[in-house]
Amino acid sequence: MRTLSFERCTTSTNEQDLPENFETSSPVTGKHAYGAMLPVFLNDLRSNHHKELVEITLELENDAVLLRNIASASSAPNASPSSSHAGDEDTLAGVGFGVPRSLSITSRIRKKFPWLRSMSIRTSTSSSESVIAPVDDPMMARNARRMRAELERTRSSAQRGLKGLRFISKSGEASEELWRKVEERFGFLAKDGLLDREEFGECIGMEDSKEFAVGIFDALARRKERKSVSKITKEELHHFWLQISNQNFDARLQIFFDMADSNEDGRITREEVQELIMLSASANNLSKLKEQAEGYAALIMEELDPENLGYIELWQLEMLLLEKDRYMTYSRQHSSASVNWSQNMTNLRPKSKIHKIRKTLQCLALEYWRRGWILLLWLVTIACLFTWKFYQYKNRTSFQVMSYCLPVAKGAAETLKFNMALILLPVCRNTLTWLRSTKVRKFVPFDDNINFHKMIAFSIVVGILVHAGNHISCDFPLLVNSSPEKFSLIASDFNNKKPTYKSLFISIEGVTGITMLTLMVISFTLATSQFRRNAVNLPSPFNRLTGFNAFWYSHHLLGIVYILLFIHGSFLNLTHKWYQKTTWMYISVPLLLYIAERTLRTRRSHHYAVKVLKVSVLPGNVFSLLMSKPNGFKYKSGQYIFLQCPKISPFEWHPFSITSAPGDDYLSVHIRTVGDWTQELKLRFTEDDELPPVNTSATFGELIKLDQLGPPKLLVDGPYGAPAQDYQNFDVLLLIGLGIGATPFISILKDLLSDTRPIDEQMDSNTETTKSDESFNSFTSSNVTPGRNKRSQRITNAYFYWVTREPGSFEWFKGVMDEVAEMDHKGLIELHNYLTSVYEEGDARSTLITMIQALNHAKHGVDILSGTRVRTHFARPNWREVFTKLASKHPNSTVGVFYCGMPVLAKELKKLSLELSHKTTTRFDFHKEYF
Repeated sequence: MRTLSFERCTTSTNEQDLPENFETSSPVTGKHAYGAMLPVFLNDLRSNHHKELVEITLELENDAVLLRNIASASSAPNASPSSSHAGDEDTLAGVGFGVPRSLSITSRIRKKFPWLRSMSIRTSTSSSESVIAPVDDPMMARNARRMRAELERTRSSAQRGLKGLRFISKSGEASEELWRKVEERFGFLAKDGLLDREEFGECIGMEDSKEFAVGIFDALARRKERKSVSKITKEELHHFWLQISNQNFDARLQIFFDMADSNEDGRITREEVQELIMLSASANNLSKLKEQAEGYAALIMEELDPENLGYIELWQLEMLLLEKDRYMTYSRQHSSASVNWSQNMTNLRPKSKIHKIRKTLQCLALEYWRRGWILLLWLVTIACLFTWKFYQYKNRTSFQVMSYCLPVAKGAAETLKFNMALILLPVCRNTLTWLRSTKVRKFVPFDDNINFHKMIAFSIVVGILVHAGNHISCDFPLLVNSSPEKFSLIASDFNNKKPTYKSLFISIEGVTGITMLTLMVISFTLATSQFRRNAVNLPSPFNRLTGFNAFWYSHHLLGIVYILLFIHGSFLNLTHKWYQKTTWMYISVPLLLYIAERTLRTRRSHHYAVKVLKVSVLPGNVFSLLMSKPNGFKYKSGQYIFLQCPKISPFEWHPFSITSAPGDDYLSVHIRTVGDWTQELKLRFTEDDELPPVNTSATFGELIKLDQLGPPKLLVDGPYGAPAQDYQNFDVLLLIGLGIGATPFISILKDLLSDTRPIDEQMDSNTETTKSDESFNSFTSSNVTPGRNKRSQRITNAYFYWVTREPGSFEWFKGVMDEVAEMDHKGLIELHNYLTSVYEEGDARSTLITMIQALNHAKHGVDILSGTRVRTHFARPNWREVFTKLASKHPNSTVGVFYCGMPVLAKELKKLSLELSHKTTTRFDFHKEYF
């Protein structure tokens, strides 16, 4: 890049001095709008016969010539270049900038050349004064803005633009493989060698956005100078494909512009912008945005057409696209890391294989040592019990009759008794909730209680197969077919009467064993995920065997199993002394503990009967209940409760995360209607004849006040411990919720924000109670005590990632989002909303939505998709990038990763937690909940 300065040094000649090799007869071509005007401008200066002189500075960049400076030259004949810049008022800093004192030559230049005269902003080199020159002609003002936009367009912004406006694939590359797939689809969709306009979207891979694809088709077809094209050949399709896969940003921008410019006049009106917005909204299934397209079109025109010419041009759309990030200052991103990521990785990278193996083992030990010692203790106990019972029966005389079949069956029976007792402990929720608050949580992984429960159930299945299988197929036949000499050794155990196969089955041991086996097969089968989640399609009436209700009721059959187990273990043919019949020894204590828990649960639920104060019907088949808080009911953020509605079923209890904060004087839960019970509950509270009728015209989120005499009775049981309740034990929090899985973390956000508020503000809030309906979605606690501030002092930052498919989901916690954005002055909490139904940022189908999002928040402070002050990102988060940024920003810290959602993502998050804990000084401790 070179800078040339042209200056008139004498007053005796009328011709401007230019470089000899500067061609003035031919226009200067370049990508800038005013490049061709420079030779004309310089030739005009040659014909100027005035003594007032100017200095012109040009900048040569590639094939473009930029006019950088027009400054008044000194009136002295021998003025030096530096003297021409001496006065503040004698300098025009840049094209059309400056405050000349009395430069008639400058005004005449501007009258001669409108592209220069239209510059409306004049800035002197003095920092103390600036003058805005009025511009009367809107076209001049438009041209001035265009010139400034061209000057400000940098290579970096162009590079950023390459990442945007992708019509195909994430990389935007027209690979041979992609084109082959298009060819295959063309062969399938084309008729008589012609592809219909309506099939274009499916052919190029936009089957989910056919309407948008038709817009692309029409824009490309208009370039063929045919009024209407309804079908294209394979060659024309390939030509279209090359255009939409072009790596040149300007080419892709032109296609996007042409989609709106239906009359091909190079201008886009408000109506055309509105049509393009509706096209983008339709491609992303944003019905609400489609309804508001007219208002957002006016917003774009207001920003890009301040001259009120009624249209915008290509360069204005380009300016908005390249500079949209400037509008997004409202979204707090991860701040710059205090430790460079690559440096962090380098310091910890193992120098040898031995170091690498050692580091890996350390990470695995740190992650799994609590699970490891529990499982090891359990397996060793099972092995010891089996071995003990095996050798006990091997040394008996019955071994001579039934050989190894008997000790194997008895060894398996001993493990069955132990596991049947142990399986009750992981589901004693009250006991586990209490243990979570003790130091035992440091040694026992309470988060895995259900997984351990399932593992024990699996071992019980194995024990049953070994025990029953050996009896039926091995030792029973040996006993029945034994010789009189061998049977005489154990005849006293059978009252000196040799049993038959039938008598063994109809005995007390046989009947109880077969009955237990039948009930356990039913219970275990209906407890599998396929049956419990309605994944199995059965014909009527067997379809009632699937779902949560079938799982719930069938599990209660196990109560009968425990009674039969006592009986089965009390009538043993080969054991007669009471202290050798050990079944009751194993089962008594755990069974009594479980019975005590269920009794406590029943009594407490009647004591904790709540009054439903408000019901909020929300988008996405979700409704929320605001309930009175029972006296003495205390809980922690992240915990959950069970709800029962006797009018629906006096036996069913269903768990829901608490979304209110511990300091609130009410209880709230958000419920998604995904089953029979939740659907019935919603009907009871919104369409019950005893309740006031629901206003069908009410908007989403409107609160429906219930008559105190009308609402059905609700019973509450809890609270119960959950992984998220331990959030205070970490330096940094990473909270990840999918859809309704955000509910456990809402209470945590409320609690964190309450702890960061000044004590005097908290004390003031104790005397205030919000009474308006809108307060339901906010969370200003009325019972916060100053002492609670000390609990979360360890937490330095909390990052909340909420990923959902439906934009209406953001209505669930709209008040929470706004209040965090407004009240979190210390920057403790970062909120990141992700909408997966919208194509990722950079895709042409979401480009215009991104522009509108930036403009609307810059003007109104509200996100167009969530309706909150928190920016909504598109598509799914890049979890690796999220984890690496956290590791870089928080070195030598412990990050608590809490996830609630579907099991699929949990595997990826756990893997990243282990990997980043291995490679950095940051430790990621992963916890999960499934819904």
